Amino acid sequence: MGIRTAKNSDWTAISHLLDQLEYPDTVSFLEEKIKKMTAHPDERLLVYEEGTEGRILAFISLHFIPQIALEGDFARISYFAVEDTARNHGIGREMEEYCTQLARERGCHLIEVHCHTRRRKAHDFYFRQGYTESPKYLIKKLK
Repeated sequence: MGIRTAKNSDWTAISHLLDQLEYPDTVSFLEEKIKKMTAHPDERLLVYEEGTEGRILAFISLHFIPQIALEGDFARISYFAVEDTARNHGIGREMEEYCTQLARERGCHLIEVHCHTRRRKAHDFYFRQGYTESPKYLIKKLK
């Protein structure tokens, strides 16, 4: 099948993939979060579906962020997971390239990704896709 926009009914598969990223316990809120994201004009929540059964092997969350000092917006990948058993088959590359094309079509200035320091294999993937490191990223936790 390939890449498509996520549907509300995909929440269980996306929850499973989030578990693999070490984000457990999303069951209580994920379905509502997906509804909100898929309705927002600056959000793209995509899945990679395989076979006639429609098995979801990956998902990616892409946000478009307006920029006041630049002509183009920023695109940000916030969450991206490929099923453990489906890695190294080109699915991640296909999804990242699809998002890059969406960002270009939107006139974005750049595409960025936040990827925790512990995810070394993910860093290697992003470097292969042409990303460079841009320090420093500061956060303030609110909860």
